[in-house]
Amino acid sequence: MADPRFYDNHGPFKLAEVCTRVGAALPEGADGGASIADVASLSGAGPSHLTFFTGARGEIAGQFESSHAGFCFVPQSAYKQKPPGGMTTIPVASVQHAFAATIDLFYPNSSLPPWTQQVAIASSARIGENVILAPGVVIGPDVEIGSGSQIGPNSVIGRGVAIGRNCEIASGCTITHAMIGDEVTIFPGTQIGQPGFGFASNDSGHSRIPQIGRVIIQDKVEIGAAATIDRGALGDTVIGEDTKIDNLVHIGHNTRIGRHCIILAQVGISGSCNIGDFVVLGGQVGLTDHVTIGNGARFIGRSGLMSGEYPGGQDYGGQPAVPAKDWMRQVAAVKALATRKRKSHD
Repeated sequence: MADPRFYDNHGPFKLAEVCTRVGAALPEGADGGASIADVASLSGAGPSHLTFFTGARGEIAGQFESSHAGFCFVPQSAYKQKPPGGMTTIPVASVQHAFAATIDLFYPNSSLPPWTQQVAIASSARIGENVILAPGVVIGPDVEIGSGSQIGPNSVIGRGVAIGRNCEIASGCTITHAMIGDEVTIFPGTQIGQPGFGFASNDSGHSRIPQIGRVIIQDKVEIGAAATIDRGALGDTVIGEDTKIDNLVHIGHNTRIGRHCIILAQVGISGSCNIGDFVVLGGQVGLTDHVTIGNGARFIGRSGLMSGEYPGGQDYGGQPAVPAKDWMRQVAAVKALATRKRKSHD
Protein backbone atom coordinates (compact mmCIF):
# COMPACT_ATOMS: atom_id res chain seq x y z
CA MET A 1 0.00 0.00 0.00
CA ALA A 2 1.13 3.53 -0.70
CA ASP A 3 2.30 5.72 2.19
CA PRO A 4 -0.14 8.67 2.59
CA ARG A 5 2.81 10.92 3.45
CA PHE A 6 3.76 10.77 -0.22
CA TYR A 7 0.67 9.73 -2.20
CA ASP A 8 -3.01 10.71 -2.31
CA ASN A 9 -5.42 7.78 -2.67
CA HIS A 10 -8.41 8.76 -4.87
CA GLY A 11 -10.33 5.59 -3.97
CA PRO A 12 -12.24 3.63 -2.98
CA PHE A 13 -13.63 2.34 -6.27
CA LYS A 14 -16.22 -0.30 -7.00
CA LEU A 15 -15.15 -3.57 -8.61
CA ALA A 16 -17.30 -2.77 -11.67
CA GLU A 17 -15.54 0.61 -12.07
CA VAL A 18 -12.12 -1.03 -11.99
CA CYS A 19 -13.19 -3.69 -14.52
CA THR A 20 -14.47 -0.98 -16.86
CA ARG A 21 -11.24 0.99 -16.50
CA VAL A 22 -9.06 -1.97 -17.51
CA GLY A 23 -11.45 -3.40 -20.13
CA ALA A 24 -12.16 -6.61 -18.24
CA ALA A 25 -15.46 -8.44 -17.85
CA LEU A 26 -16.97 -8.52 -14.39
CA PRO A 27 -16.13 -11.99 -13.01
CA GLU A 28 -19.06 -14.40 -13.04
CA GLY A 29 -20.92 -14.29 -9.74
CA ALA A 30 -18.93 -11.32 -8.42
CA ASP A 31 -20.56 -8.29 -6.78
CA GLY A 32 -19.85 -5.31 -9.03
CA GLY A 33 -20.61 -2.97 -6.13
CA ALA A 34 -17.88 -4.46 -3.92
CA SER A 35 -15.53 -1.72 -2.67
CA ILE A 36 -11.80 -1.77 -3.39
CA ALA A 37 -9.91 0.50 -1.01
CA ASP A 38 -6.39 0.29 -2.42
CA VAL A 39 -3.81 -1.64 -4.44
CA ALA A 40 -1.14 -3.73 -2.76
CA SER A 41 1.38 -6.51 -3.27
CA LEU A 42 0.40 -10.15 -2.95
CA SER A 43 2.04 -10.44 0.46
CA GLY A 44 0.83 -7.07 1.75
CA ALA A 45 -2.79 -7.11 0.56
CA GLY A 46 -5.89 -7.49 2.72
CA PRO A 47 -9.55 -8.27 1.98
CA SER A 48 -10.29 -4.75 0.67
CA HIS A 49 -7.22 -4.61 -1.61
CA LEU A 50 -6.56 -5.42 -5.26
CA THR A 51 -3.32 -7.14 -6.23
CA PHE A 52 -2.01 -9.05 -9.25
CA PHE A 53 -0.54 -12.44 -10.13
CA THR A 54 1.23 -13.11 -13.42
CA GLY A 55 1.09 -16.89 -13.13
CA ALA A 56 4.78 -17.10 -12.23
CA ARG A 57 6.12 -20.12 -10.39
CA GLY A 58 8.32 -20.39 -7.31
CA GLU A 59 8.22 -17.82 -4.51
CA ILE A 60 5.61 -15.65 -6.26
CA ALA A 61 3.24 -18.61 -6.63
CA GLY A 62 3.59 -19.26 -2.90
CA GLN A 63 2.71 -15.63 -2.16
CA PHE A 64 -0.39 -15.96 -4.33
CA GLU A 65 -1.56 -19.09 -2.55
CA SER A 66 -1.14 -17.47 0.89
CA SER A 67 -2.37 -13.98 -0.04
CA HIS A 68 -5.22 -12.36 1.91
CA ALA A 69 -6.15 -10.07 -1.00
CA GLY A 70 -9.83 -9.71 -1.74
CA PHE A 71 -9.30 -9.09 -5.47
CA CYS A 72 -6.57 -10.15 -7.89
CA PHE A 73 -5.81 -9.71 -11.59
CA VAL A 74 -4.81 -13.03 -13.17
CA PRO A 75 -3.93 -13.95 -16.77
CA GLN A 76 -6.76 -15.07 -19.04
CA SER A 77 -4.60 -17.98 -20.16
CA ALA A 78 -4.76 -21.08 -18.00
CA TYR A 79 -2.71 -21.18 -14.83
CA LYS A 80 -2.52 -24.00 -12.30
CA GLN A 81 -2.59 -22.20 -8.96
CA LYS A 82 -5.94 -22.25 -7.17
CA PRO A 83 -6.82 -18.89 -5.58
CA PRO A 84 -7.14 -18.78 -1.80
CA GLY A 85 -10.58 -18.61 -0.24
CA GLY A 86 -12.21 -15.20 -0.27
CA MET A 87 -10.27 -13.93 -3.28
CA THR A 88 -12.12 -12.74 -6.41
CA THR A 89 -9.91 -13.28 -9.45
CA ILE A 90 -10.26 -10.97 -12.45
CA PRO A 91 -8.94 -12.52 -15.70
CA VAL A 92 -7.28 -9.95 -18.00
CA ALA A 93 -5.35 -10.07 -21.26
CA SER A 94 -2.30 -8.39 -19.72
CA VAL A 95 -1.91 -8.43 -15.95
CA GLN A 96 0.80 -5.75 -15.99
CA HIS A 97 -1.23 -3.34 -18.15
CA ALA A 98 -4.35 -3.85 -16.05
CA PHE A 99 -2.54 -3.28 -12.78
CA ALA A 100 -0.72 -0.20 -14.14
CA ALA A 101 -4.06 1.30 -15.20
CA THR A 102 -5.54 0.57 -11.78
CA ILE A 103 -2.64 2.19 -9.92
CA ASP A 104 -3.12 5.24 -12.10
CA LEU A 105 -6.82 5.25 -11.17
CA PHE A 106 -6.04 5.28 -7.45
CA TYR A 107 -2.91 7.46 -7.65
CA PRO A 108 -3.11 9.66 -10.77
CA ASN A 109 -0.27 11.99 -9.70
CA SER A 110 2.20 9.38 -8.52
CA SER A 111 4.96 9.85 -11.10
CA LEU A 112 6.06 13.47 -10.63
CA PRO A 113 3.81 15.17 -8.06
CA PRO A 114 3.33 18.86 -8.87
CA TRP A 115 5.00 21.54 -6.76
CA THR A 116 2.32 24.05 -5.85
CA GLN A 117 3.97 25.97 -3.01
CA GLN A 118 5.14 29.53 -3.70
CA VAL A 119 7.85 29.62 -1.01
CA ALA A 120 11.13 27.76 -0.63
CA ILE A 121 10.22 26.22 2.73
CA ALA A 122 6.68 24.95 3.21
CA SER A 123 4.91 26.22 6.33
CA SER A 124 4.03 22.66 7.38
CA ALA A 125 7.68 21.50 7.41
CA ARG A 126 9.05 20.62 10.86
CA ILE A 127 12.69 21.58 11.19
CA GLY A 128 14.71 20.72 14.31
CA GLU A 129 17.23 22.76 16.25
CA ASN A 130 20.58 23.76 14.73
CA VAL A 131 19.56 22.69 11.23
CA ILE A 132 21.50 24.47 8.47
CA LEU A 133 19.71 25.17 5.17
CA ALA A 134 22.05 26.56 2.51
CA PRO A 135 20.93 29.04 -0.20
CA GLY A 136 18.54 27.63 -2.78
CA VAL A 137 17.24 24.75 -0.65
CA VAL A 138 13.59 23.82 -1.27
CA ILE A 139 11.64 22.02 1.46
CA GLY A 140 8.23 20.52 0.61
CA PRO A 141 5.13 20.19 2.78
CA ASP A 142 5.16 17.96 5.86
CA VAL A 143 8.92 17.38 5.66
CA GLU A 144 10.68 16.51 8.94
CA ILE A 145 14.37 17.33 9.49
CA GLY A 146 16.07 16.27 12.73
CA SER A 147 18.30 18.47 14.86
CA GLY A 148 21.84 19.16 13.70
CA SER A 149 21.31 18.16 10.05
CA GLN A 150 22.69 20.19 7.14
CA ILE A 151 21.21 20.57 3.65
CA GLY A 152 23.53 21.89 0.92
CA PRO A 153 22.84 24.52 -1.74
CA ASN A 154 20.09 23.89 -4.31
CA SER A 155 18.98 20.60 -2.84
CA VAL A 156 15.28 19.69 -2.99
CA ILE A 157 13.48 17.74 -0.27
CA GLY A 158 10.05 16.55 -1.44
CA ARG A 159 6.72 16.25 0.31
CA GLY A 160 6.61 14.09 3.44
CA VAL A 161 10.31 13.15 3.48
CA ALA A 162 11.71 12.46 6.96
CA ILE A 163 15.41 13.11 7.62
CA GLY A 164 16.98 12.15 10.95
CA ARG A 165 19.46 13.88 13.23
CA ASN A 166 22.99 14.99 12.30
CA CYS A 167 22.68 14.15 8.62
CA GLU A 168 24.83 15.83 5.96
CA ILE A 169 23.18 16.28 2.58
CA ALA A 170 25.37 18.03 0.03
CA SER A 171 24.49 20.34 -2.87
CA GLY A 172 22.25 19.50 -5.81
CA CYS A 173 20.54 16.48 -4.26
CA THR A 174 16.89 15.56 -4.79
CA ILE A 175 15.19 13.43 -2.15
CA THR A 176 11.56 12.34 -2.50
CA HIS A 177 9.38 9.52 -1.10
CA ALA A 178 12.06 8.65 1.47
CA MET A 179 12.62 8.04 5.18
CA ILE A 180 16.23 8.69 6.20
CA GLY A 181 17.80 7.75 9.53
CA ASP A 182 20.37 9.50 11.73
CA GLU A 183 23.95 10.42 10.77
CA VAL A 184 23.44 9.73 7.08
CA THR A 185 25.83 11.37 4.60
CA ILE A 186 24.77 12.06 1.01
CA PHE A 187 27.25 13.59 -1.45
CA PRO A 188 26.48 16.07 -4.28
CA GLY A 189 24.09 15.33 -7.11
CA THR A 190 22.57 12.17 -5.67
CA GLN A 191 18.95 11.37 -6.53
CA ILE A 192 16.85 9.40 -4.06
CA GLY A 193 13.23 8.32 -4.47
CA GLN A 194 12.70 8.83 -8.18
CA PRO A 195 10.36 6.39 -10.01
CA GLY A 196 11.72 2.93 -10.68
CA PHE A 197 12.14 1.76 -14.27
CA GLY A 198 8.97 -0.27 -14.78
CA PHE A 199 7.00 -0.66 -18.01
CA ALA A 200 4.27 -2.92 -19.36
CA SER A 201 5.18 -3.67 -22.96
CA ASN A 202 3.24 -5.01 -25.94
CA ASP A 203 3.12 -4.60 -29.72
CA SER A 204 1.89 -1.00 -29.42
CA GLY A 205 4.75 0.17 -27.21
CA HIS A 206 5.61 0.66 -23.55
CA SER A 207 3.30 1.90 -20.80
CA ARG A 208 4.81 3.16 -17.56
CA ILE A 209 3.81 1.25 -14.43
CA PRO A 210 3.31 3.83 -11.66
CA GLN A 211 5.72 3.42 -8.76
CA ILE A 212 4.07 4.06 -5.37
CA GLY A 213 6.67 2.77 -2.91
CA ARG A 214 9.35 4.42 -0.76
CA VAL A 215 13.08 4.46 -0.04
CA ILE A 216 14.19 3.59 3.50
CA ILE A 217 17.77 4.55 4.42
CA GLN A 218 18.90 3.42 7.86
CA ASP A 219 21.37 5.07 10.25
CA LYS A 220 25.01 5.90 9.35
CA VAL A 221 24.65 5.12 5.65
CA GLU A 222 26.97 7.01 3.28
CA ILE A 223 25.97 7.58 -0.35
CA GLY A 224 28.50 8.93 -2.86
CA ALA A 225 28.13 11.63 -5.50
CA ALA A 226 25.72 11.22 -8.42
CA ALA A 227 24.24 7.96 -7.12
CA THR A 228 20.62 7.04 -7.86
CA ILE A 229 18.31 5.03 -5.59
CA ASP A 230 14.86 4.35 -7.06
CA ARG A 231 11.79 4.08 -4.85
CA GLY A 232 9.86 0.82 -4.64
CA ALA A 233 7.07 -0.10 -7.02
CA LEU A 234 4.66 -1.15 -4.25
CA GLY A 235 6.97 -1.82 -1.31
CA ASP A 236 10.25 -0.25 -0.23
CA THR A 237 13.79 0.03 -1.48
CA VAL A 238 15.92 -0.42 1.66
CA ILE A 239 19.55 0.46 2.44
CA GLY A 240 20.73 -1.14 5.68
CA GLU A 241 22.57 0.48 8.58
CA ASP A 242 26.18 1.61 8.04
CA THR A 243 26.28 0.55 4.39
CA LYS A 244 28.70 2.62 2.29
CA ILE A 245 27.89 3.40 -1.34
CA ASP A 246 30.45 4.90 -3.74
CA ASN A 247 29.90 7.44 -6.53
CA LEU A 248 27.79 6.70 -9.63
CA VAL A 249 25.95 3.68 -8.24
CA HIS A 250 22.44 2.80 -9.39
CA ILE A 251 20.05 0.83 -7.15
CA GLY A 252 16.78 -0.30 -8.72
CA HIS A 253 13.30 -0.40 -7.20
CA ASN A 254 12.37 -2.82 -4.42
CA THR A 255 15.98 -3.87 -3.86
CA ARG A 256 16.92 -4.56 -0.25
CA ILE A 257 20.53 -4.10 0.84
CA GLY A 258 21.65 -5.31 4.25
CA ARG A 259 23.84 -3.75 6.96
CA HIS A 260 27.53 -2.82 6.67
CA CYS A 261 27.80 -3.49 2.93
CA ILE A 262 30.43 -1.90 0.66
CA ILE A 263 29.29 -0.99 -2.87
CA LEU A 264 31.95 0.52 -5.13
CA ALA A 265 31.69 2.93 -8.06
CA GLN A 266 29.53 2.23 -11.12
CA VAL A 267 27.79 -0.79 -9.65
CA GLY A 268 24.37 -1.36 -11.24
CA ILE A 269 21.74 -3.22 -9.22
CA SER A 270 18.47 -4.13 -10.92
CA GLY A 271 15.10 -4.24 -9.20
CA SER A 272 13.96 -6.67 -6.51
CA CYS A 273 17.42 -7.89 -5.53
CA ASN A 274 18.02 -9.08 -1.97
CA ILE A 275 21.54 -8.43 -0.66
CA GLY A 276 22.63 -9.66 2.77
CA ASP A 277 24.84 -8.07 5.44
CA PHE A 278 28.57 -7.32 4.99
CA VAL A 279 28.43 -7.91 1.22
CA VAL A 280 31.15 -6.30 -0.95
CA LEU A 281 30.44 -5.42 -4.59
CA GLY A 282 33.56 -4.34 -6.51
CA GLY A 283 33.56 -1.60 -9.11
CA GLN A 284 31.23 -2.03 -12.11
CA VAL A 285 29.60 -5.20 -10.77
CA GLY A 286 26.20 -5.71 -12.41
CA LEU A 287 23.15 -7.53 -11.04
CA THR A 288 20.09 -8.60 -13.01
CA ASP A 289 16.73 -8.46 -11.24
CA HIS A 290 15.69 -10.82 -8.43
CA VAL A 291 19.26 -11.84 -7.53
CA THR A 292 19.81 -12.96 -3.92
CA ILE A 293 23.22 -12.62 -2.19
CA GLY A 294 24.04 -14.20 1.17
CA ASN A 295 25.80 -12.52 4.08
CA GLY A 296 29.51 -11.81 3.65
CA ALA A 297 29.77 -12.61 -0.06
CA ARG A 298 32.36 -10.57 -2.00
CA PHE A 299 32.40 -9.93 -5.76
CA ILE A 300 35.45 -8.99 -7.83
CA GLY A 301 35.08 -5.87 -9.99
CA ARG A 302 33.09 -6.26 -13.23
CA SER A 303 31.48 -9.49 -12.08
CA GLY A 304 28.13 -10.20 -13.72
CA LEU A 305 25.40 -11.68 -11.53
CA MET A 306 22.99 -13.09 -14.08
CA SER A 307 20.33 -14.74 -11.95
CA GLY A 308 19.60 -16.91 -8.95
CA GLU A 309 21.19 -17.12 -5.52
CA TYR A 310 24.80 -16.60 -4.43
CA PRO A 311 25.53 -18.18 -1.03
CA GLY A 312 27.34 -16.00 1.48
CA GLY A 313 30.80 -16.30 3.00
CA GLN A 314 32.80 -16.68 -0.21
CA ASP A 315 34.35 -14.73 -3.09
CA TYR A 316 33.04 -14.60 -6.66
CA GLY A 317 34.25 -13.34 -10.02
CA GLY A 318 33.56 -13.50 -13.76
CA GLN A 319 30.62 -13.14 -16.15
CA PRO A 320 28.51 -14.95 -15.19
CA ALA A 321 29.87 -14.85 -11.65
CA VAL A 322 31.12 -18.11 -10.15
CA PRO A 323 33.20 -18.86 -7.05
CA ALA A 324 36.51 -17.02 -7.41
CA LYS A 325 38.65 -20.18 -7.49
CA ASP A 326 36.57 -21.58 -10.36
CA TRP A 327 36.78 -18.27 -12.21
CA MET A 328 40.58 -18.18 -11.88
CA ARG A 329 40.81 -21.74 -13.20
CA GLN A 330 38.60 -20.75 -16.15
CA VAL A 331 40.84 -17.76 -16.92
CA ALA A 332 43.95 -19.93 -16.68
CA ALA A 333 42.42 -22.60 -18.93
CA VAL A 334 41.47 -20.03 -21.61
CA LYS A 335 44.98 -18.54 -21.45
CA ALA A 336 46.56 -21.98 -21.78
CA LEU A 337 44.30 -22.82 -24.75
CA ALA A 338 45.24 -19.56 -26.48
CA THR A 339 48.95 -20.25 -25.89
CA ARG A 340 48.65 -23.75 -27.39
CA LYS A 341 46.89 -22.42 -30.46
CA ARG A 342 49.55 -19.75 -30.94
CA LYS A 343 52.36 -22.33 -30.69
CA SER A 344 50.63 -24.67 -33.15
CA HIS A 345 50.35 -21.84 -35.71
CA ASP A 346 54.04 -21.07 -35.23
